[in-house]
Amino acid sequence: MTPRTAALVEVTVDGRPVLVRPGTSVAAALLEQGRWDFRVDPVSGRDRGPYCGMGVCLECEVTVDGRAHVRSCLERVRAGMRIDTAAGEDA
Repeated sequence: MTPRTAALVEVTVDGRPVLVRPGTSVAAALLEQGRWDFRVDPVSGRDRGPYCGMGVCLECEVTVDGRAHVRSCLERVRAGMRIDTAAGEDA
């Protein structure tokens, strides 16, 4: 294990294991994986992702450990965390 990977923790994103730095926001962890589709707009059906990055716009809401409507820009990654996006079935 290299020093760079030694500090990483494993989380599950839409059923897939992912290694990320602990303390990173969930939004940043998803963006590091190339994900911009966090949820689906209930009216238009279009994919939505982070916009404001400070918890105001609600565009980055995901489900974390079974808790729905979590603002991913405000939530910090923890080892073993399960992150589910509404767009996950198609990602």
